[in-house]
Amino acid sequence: MQSLRREATVETNKLYAMGGFNLSNGEERYGLVQCSRDLTNVECSQCLEAMLVKVPQCCAANLGWQVLAPSCLIKYDDYMFYQITNQTSSLLPNPAKKGGKIKSTTLIIIIVSVLVALALVVCSIYYLWRQYLSNKDGLLSVNTPTSFHGHVQREDALTVDLPTIPLIWIRQSTNNFSELDKLGEGGFGPVYKGNLEDGTEIAVKRLSKTSGQGLEEFKNEVIFIAKLQHRNLVRLLGCCIEENEKLLVYEYMPNSSLDSHLFNKEKRKQLDWKLRLSIINGIAKGLLYLHEDSRLRVIHRDLKASNVLLDQDMNPKISDFGLARTFEKGQSQENTKRVMGTYGYMAPEYAMEGLYSVKSDVFSFGVLLLEIICGKRNSGFYLSEHGQSLLVYSWRLWCEGKSLELLDQILEKTYKTSEVMRCIHIGLLCVQEDAVDRPTMSTVVVMLASDTIALPKPNHPAFSVGRQTKEEESTSKTSKDPSVNEVTVSNILPR
Repeated sequence: MQSLRREATVETNKLYAMGGFNLSNGEERYGLVQCSRDLTNVECSQCLEAMLVKVPQCCAANLGWQVLAPSCLIKYDDYMFYQITNQTSSLLPNPAKKGGKIKSTTLIIIIVSVLVALALVVCSIYYLWRQYLSNKDGLLSVNTPTSFHGHVQREDALTVDLPTIPLIWIRQSTNNFSELDKLGEGGFGPVYKGNLEDGTEIAVKRLSKTSGQGLEEFKNEVIFIAKLQHRNLVRLLGCCIEENEKLLVYEYMPNSSLDSHLFNKEKRKQLDWKLRLSIINGIAKGLLYLHEDSRLRVIHRDLKASNVLLDQDMNPKISDFGLARTFEKGQSQENTKRVMGTYGYMAPEYAMEGLYSVKSDVFSFGVLLLEIICGKRNSGFYLSEHGQSLLVYSWRLWCEGKSLELLDQILEKTYKTSEVMRCIHIGLLCVQEDAVDRPTMSTVVVMLASDTIALPKPNHPAFSVGRQTKEEESTSKTSKDPSVNEVTVSNILPR
């Protein structure tokens, strides 16, 4: 594993490496190391080295194991759990053996190509016909701004009551996506500021052609935000799918995202304790609405500081529903093989096993709450002067009765001790390793609002997991069927 660490940080500078090797007894083993993109090579090496030191303590008896920190991970097993794509290799037919099949293969390719071309022509004609009819109808949503009148079409494929705005109109409002009007860029793509005809300011989110977020996730966000309305959720005004462009039009948030204030040395001074507590309560209420009070039971799956926007009055609004999922009535959790999210905010059961539930969002909320209190990112905190993750550092301070040392020094004269202590306590309850131990968001909202409710003692926060040895697995089968972990290892990048 040391050789993989050197390969990731010294030899290739890719911040990840994978490969197989033989043990002294001839058995094969496979390993993978990976760091988040916000680390330098030196920081990545330090993080991986710190994780390797932990291995003898937690995983010595395990045949396979995985150790995770907010900014890096190491995985080791007896099977090749990753895929290596060889783009240079190709399977070419051998003329000596398959000469008789070449003509039939060519014929099949020609027939398929013709059918595909014909299908494309039919689809194009149908699309143009529907667009023509929708232009004639000129139907508008009740909530459509006055400036959209005369410009809005309907897109039945989205199956929601949301206006679809012509691309030419969006180009005009953003000066043809001018760099001067560019507000920023995320995993989805760049965001531009625009102006409606009546002077209303808007934010236009443009899906990058190289983005990993495809049409399905684009539609996913449109459907969710169109059906959800709450003062702590961002408002979607319209969308556009035209000429290979995928665009979302939101209400403009003049104070940008929470992370742009919280992690900026100067802007952070504007966030006094009263305002931070208001932001914490607003995020909690928005998340509670998603989980229990909306028409849909929604799991956000990517709650973090950059996905919380601030309006002109610094009210928080949860945004970015591209990874959100709904639960049916009575459903408590779901499993996915496609683990996507952000290092440092993902709950351990989701990152390791692909299991997500409302408690996954509760974990992310707990991380965000602790970040708001201390003014530092969870990602990369392990490499700070404290030498441990934000979650573990917060928990140890709480155990030692020194929780106030976690507080952002800028707030030293604006806070109430009881409120800070209670918020830290609630944050630690939210980031417990076992999802069953974490409170629901309805409980969190009540705990934040009440000074009299007694809070339970938090357990140690999530840190690492291991996999049982073959002997342990065979023993456990007599009492209970072991769960099968079919999670793929994904290269998770910040969104």
